[in-house]
Amino acid sequence: MIATIGLLAILLAAAASVVLVFRAWSEAARPEPKADAVRLPVMMLLVGSILAFVALELGILSDDFTLSYVAGNSSTTTPLIFKLAGAWAALEGSIVLWGLVLAVVVYFVARSVQDGDRLGLTALSITGVVSLFWFGLMATVANPFEVCTEVVGRSCAETSWLPFVNSVAPGDGSGANPLLQNHILMAVHPPMLYVGYVGFTAPFAFAIAAMIRGDQGSVWLERTRRWSVIAWAFLGFGMLLGAWWSYEVLGWGGYWAWDPVENAALLPWLAATAFIHSAVVQRRRGMLQAWNLILVIATFSLTIFGTFLTRSGTIISVHSFTQSEVGPVLLGFLMVVVIGSLALFAARSHLLGSAPRLDSVASREGMFLLNNLILTVLALAVLLGTVYPIVLEAMGRARVSVGTPYYNRVSLPIAFLLLLAMGVGSVTPYRHARRDIVWSRIAGPLLAGLVVGAISVVAGVGSVPVVILLILGSFVIATILKEFLRQVRKLEGARRAAVARVLTRDPGYWGGQIAHIGVALLVIGIAASSGLASRDQVRVAVGDAVVVADYCIIYEMATSRSEPNRQVTGAQLSLRDADCSRELATLEPVFNRYARPPAVATPAVRTGIGEDVFVALATVPGDDVVLDVMVFPLMWVLWTGGLIMVGGGVWAVAARKRKAAEPKAAARV
Repeated sequence: MIATIGLLAILLAAAASVVLVFRAWSEAARPEPKADAVRLPVMMLLVGSILAFVALELGILSDDFTLSYVAGNSSTTTPLIFKLAGAWAALEGSIVLWGLVLAVVVYFVARSVQDGDRLGLTALSITGVVSLFWFGLMATVANPFEVCTEVVGRSCAETSWLPFVNSVAPGDGSGANPLLQNHILMAVHPPMLYVGYVGFTAPFAFAIAAMIRGDQGSVWLERTRRWSVIAWAFLGFGMLLGAWWSYEVLGWGGYWAWDPVENAALLPWLAATAFIHSAVVQRRRGMLQAWNLILVIATFSLTIFGTFLTRSGTIISVHSFTQSEVGPVLLGFLMVVVIGSLALFAARSHLLGSAPRLDSVASREGMFLLNNLILTVLALAVLLGTVYPIVLEAMGRARVSVGTPYYNRVSLPIAFLLLLAMGVGSVTPYRHARRDIVWSRIAGPLLAGLVVGAISVVAGVGSVPVVILLILGSFVIATILKEFLRQVRKLEGARRAAVARVLTRDPGYWGGQIAHIGVALLVIGIAASSGLASRDQVRVAVGDAVVVADYCIIYEMATSRSEPNRQVTGAQLSLRDADCSRELATLEPVFNRYARPPAVATPAVRTGIGEDVFVALATVPGDDVVLDVMVFPLMWVLWTGGLIMVGGGVWAVAARKRKAAEPKAAARV
């Protein structure tokens, strides 16, 4: 029954997508287009996507192992939270969640469409094409409701697309991949990324619609401003949660490994960051029209590329949990999107030739352009490092990997330039900036950054790149704070009221500045935690102590316990100060073994204001144990910076919406 309902729901959504494509397109061509003409297919699409997702969750929660997906990704012993997360733990389920998020996006886009809105109706037609692809994928090569027709052990050896055939079920399922049921963050991290990925469908659809219609100006930008920032914030938050998960779970002592799938999330985020910045210039000055269209096409295309890397089995990654026939289909869709969009752009390029030119490089517009170029260079460097091994292998060459040294060498000088551009650009006037005005605004913050750098050198920081990043990060923060205080002082009245008025008067600008502060703190945290970290591996016997990096670690005993879904083996450790006199924390790094491999080594982390102490098992605990002990300075600055960065995007959207609602409320009064 569940398989039948789920498949019918997918077919309903696919059929609704077809109706939406043609009805929205034809309505946009009418002399007096009506928004109500597309309400029914939009609601059918939403209902179908909800029913499909609910059916999949019910199948997992009820242990319906006649469903191949459930048998392969859940078991009777899987904890409830990870059962719920099982709906997006593998290929087919993740596409169902993708379809649900996409249907919600289409619904809200449809709500914004009014009678006579040809641009909005054309954009809805584009979203219908995208929806048809994803639900068509679910109905064919990525069907989550295939049923078992032959069982071997805990898995389905043979399956059928038809839900009403005679089905069989294993006595229990295989359970989720161990990496997906080892920490609560894995129940949150993927959905955040999906919202970010799918959210960029709306700006893409409006951009394509504007080109199809030959519309000039910034109307499509205005209508997608919130979508762009919301998707950017969710994607950034998803990457932050993924970094935290890696740090807390994987036991290798890091949070970002330049893994190809990590890069696949970073790439659209970088392109979207450039787009959000250059969109400001187009809205204010009518410039960079062509560049914005290229950026929004690139952003959407990179979301498809990221999905291809994650779910095609093309690369070997901690994030790649499956191999299937979906890879070629995703690659084909990516090619259609890229070639089709660029062909349309070329056909409409003559409409963009009248855009205003840059008055002066020394201006806010010039700094935005520099910012865009820096982000684009970084994105291209990351893209090259990501696809180079894939291209070589496709050419029949041996598999190679592009490691961290390449990315560090490339990204470090780019980070220097980006921070400098952020600090100077935030206080540079539009059109033309006089040198004395800019210098008066950055001289004090630059001195503050140099003071921070000098203090770090006196404190013993010997890494030149770390010192430079500390200087530039402090410079960015000081520049923004100085400008903020300058504007607060210009306003009369109570200081608290003046602060609120400054933040809400131009929420887009100040949301961006809050995000810049977050980026600066993030860079400072990365520089300190990676450049100043200490790493040691030690062997210690039960009852003995070892001093590592000014900490005393006593191995008290080996531990072992059985939990419903795993066997846990660990080492109970006492973390003390250097002379072993005062206990600071009790730590227990562990190995977790599930019904299916691999075992997962989960570290123990003692978080402090100055530094984190990170301890992971290198061997199975017994009479003695080998420990990987790492000390990471200022890790909290990294996590705080990431949250502030995302918070800046949230503020830009929420405060602008509140500001827009105030005149309406006043009018009602």
